[in-house]
Amino acid sequence: MPSYEELGELLDTASTVLLTVECQQGVVGPDSALPELAREVRSSGALRNVARLVAAAHETGVQVIHALAERRPDGRGANRNARLFRAAERLPVQQLTGTTAVRVAPPIEVTEEDLVVRRLHGLSPIHGTEVDALLRNLGCRTLIVTGVSANVAVPNAVFDAVNRGYTAVVPADAIAGVPADYTPAMIRNTLALVATITSTDEVLGCFKRPRRRP
Repeated sequence: MPSYEELGELLDTASTVLLTVECQQGVVGPDSALPELAREVRSSGALRNVARLVAAAHETGVQVIHALAERRPDGRGANRNARLFRAAERLPVQQLTGTTAVRVAPPIEVTEEDLVVRRLHGLSPIHGTEVDALLRNLGCRTLIVTGVSANVAVPNAVFDAVNRGYTAVVPADAIAGVPADYTPAMIRNTLALVATITSTDEVLGCFKRPRRRP
């Protein structure tokens, strides 16, 4: 992990954006389409840590973007070119546009200043969505990636952020995947090669510390 000073330099509140990935009721809520993942994100404390990071971002002026995945009831425009997509079509809970399944899940709070980006296709919260353009317009240099899952969407977000020139920061205790031991393996063997790995408490400490005047 980076030193506190190094992390503090990366997490300049004026050029940092916090991204929550698929933290929606139909994925991480009590009535999730993916109950194993929902149990893991809650029991591990990852969802609570995402909520803590969002709350701190609201207090310190760090921009928050919530990236949600959904589909039209008729499935128009959705992918069917991978087993994951075809399996999702058969799940008892569907991530349908306009339903509670695609609302940000408690205890995460959404404010008027937050940006919510919804995608109808693909695996990535960034590629093929509005997120990259929004980040550039916001003057983002560092993107904090949180949420689910460590299996698919989170790594996609990290890779896409790095490929587009952003510095990715991943609080290891604010992401989750299944099985439980997969997430630390993914972090250690993959994400640590391309992102700055840290913790929720360390990010919160950087958000709250006084900024030095130039």
